[in-house]
Amino acid sequence: EGLYDPALVLTPHLDADGTLVDFRIRHVNSHFLDPAGRPRGAVGGALLLEAYPMAAGDSELFEKTARVYATGEPFRARRMTLTALVEEVPLSSVADLSVTRHHDSVLLIWRIEDEAARLASLLQHAQRLGRIGGFEEDLVTGGITWNGPLFSLYGRAATEPPVSLQDLTDHAHPDDAVAIGRFLRAVLHHRRPASTAFRLVRPDGVTRHIRVIAEPVLDADDRLLAVRGAYQDISSQHWTEVALAATRDQLAHSEQESAERNRLTLQLQHAIMPPTQPPLDAPGLDVAVRYRPAESEAQVGGDWYDAVVLPSRQILFCVGDIAGHGIKAATGMVVLRNAMRGLAITGAGPGQLLSWLNIVAHHLTEQVTATAVCGLFDPETRVLRWARAGHLPPVLVRGEEATALPLLRGVLLGALAEAEYQEEEIQLQASDTLLMYTDGLIERRDTSVQDSLTQLLATAAAPAPTLERRLDRLLTHSESDTDDDTCIIGIRVG
Repeated sequence: EGLYDPALVLTPHLDADGTLVDFRIRHVNSHFLDPAGRPRGAVGGALLLEAYPMAAGDSELFEKTARVYATGEPFRARRMTLTALVEEVPLSSVADLSVTRHHDSVLLIWRIEDEAARLASLLQHAQRLGRIGGFEEDLVTGGITWNGPLFSLYGRAATEPPVSLQDLTDHAHPDDAVAIGRFLRAVLHHRRPASTAFRLVRPDGVTRHIRVIAEPVLDADDRLLAVRGAYQDISSQHWTEVALAATRDQLAHSEQESAERNRLTLQLQHAIMPPTQPPLDAPGLDVAVRYRPAESEAQVGGDWYDAVVLPSRQILFCVGDIAGHGIKAATGMVVLRNAMRGLAITGAGPGQLLSWLNIVAHHLTEQVTATAVCGLFDPETRVLRWARAGHLPPVLVRGEEATALPLLRGVLLGALAEAEYQEEEIQLQASDTLLMYTDGLIERRDTSVQDSLTQLLATAAAPAPTLERRLDRLLTHSESDTDDDTCIIGIRVG
């Protein structure tokens, strides 16, 4: 009871075999202070591991106490971590510990670390981690006090004299003299807190970027007595800001280049594929085209279409979609569209045209792949010969019914060095409407292609007064969510 530190008297608690399994807390002294905030009565009489279950944890307090009881050798430790459970939450404290045996009892004493010393230690660690050094300069006596981190910051030995604020420019880069002068005038003459950043040139030749913060200490008569403050090494922050600025400049330049590429790509696309096209001079046919570019310039794609009357008086209809976006897709679109026009002059059928176009895509472009559907319509017989290269099949609207043409055999263009494409004929009738389109019309991320095609057929089958209105309605009711280009060719037989 004469001890000023918390103390517990413990007696061994044995099992039926006489093995030590715990200690009973027989007495709690009047200076006892429980880390969990419990009164003495809640601890006295309890088993040690029941009152402090964490004693068997990382600190091994129970094991050390059992060893003292078994051997009689005392155990003492400085700055040992003791952990208690406060409402099931571990609460740790640092203490000096003493465990000694007295006859059949064990005396456990601890002294919690002084709070002021603990806070001082925390402050010291915070200053070290923040690379901060504190100072105080007595302007009456001329005495200067630095703490340890500040000597390290300056690269000076602790036996060397501290540097006065008045001599700060002698240790700084010459270009920072003006900023330091303004800082000193604010603190010493205008008597107000101030801060500035400068480059400290240390005796070892190392230059550090430093921020100094100071405030004046005034007496009751507003006389300046002292200046106190801190220095902080901000070198890492400075170089991080320099790196970020360089990165921002590089990103801005890259964004400008990207915007310029997108603009040129869009111009190229619109030059070759205008959103609207003059009516096609094809007797007995009504032809309409709709082209909807991607909403985002960054998503400029390679969708293309063509409808042209050949020298044989047959009419070539094509729709294609280059894989990818950007300048490569746009230039690939130009190559394939122009190649198809040139090849069609030969009079070959659509299957042969796609075989030749596949050779162009594979050998004469920079690894361009594409899908396409191609048709040749004979106005005299109303027969359409068509073939597809990995593309969605055309849709035939006859009366009040819309059906998709069969999936003919044919791989996408450019995938293989040589490929053959299945060709088929269909006899069109008066008032039939044929629709060719790219997947931008129906593609959805959360819906299968078959479900999207079913919805397209339902929209296409609805009556429309004109072919133009039918195409407009297809675009209006499109549920595509990929922000891709969309091409549609509508052919209505007269």
